Amino acid sequence: MRKELRILILKAGAAFVALVILTGLIFGFDRQCGDSMSPAVKDGDLVFFYRLQKEYNRSDLVVLEKESDVQVRRIIAGPGDRVDISENGLEINGYLQQEDDIYTDTMRFAEGIDFPVTVGQEEYFVLGDNRENARDSRMYGLVKQKEIKGTVISLLRRRGL
Repeated sequence: MRKELRILILKAGAAFVALVILTGLIFGFDRQCGDSMSPAVKDGDLVFFYRLQKEYNRSDLVVLEKESDVQVRRIIAGPGDRVDISENGLEINGYLQQEDDIYTDTMRFAEGIDFPVTVGQEEYFVLGDNRENARDSRMYGLVKQKEIKGTVISLLRRRGL
């Protein structure tokens, strides 16, 4: 009986260590606060992300930490891209962008950064999907690769639970 209890405790400890490694080093969780990414990610959703990816593409949803705030944002432009926001809308490398799932206009913020901006190496330009209510690269500038915690791989809708 004592030997079986010891084996059970060892297995539980090993499972706990494996869980800590998986959630601390490889995967992560975060809760979305606010409607800055609506409708893709809603207030209260649990975001599951992968930490080990180091290259990101346009339209990737990422979890990042900027100005001590953890947030989910969409990558709009990467290294070498030129981003401008004019009265016509969002332009990347001189081409006006047509975004299917964005339902509000992309406008500059009066207190935000100056445009146009060229994205440097290991930097990204990110925007929230709900452009009128998102604090993003229009406000705080480019996001460094080291500020990105990971790529969103799944959501758990928690609203109303």
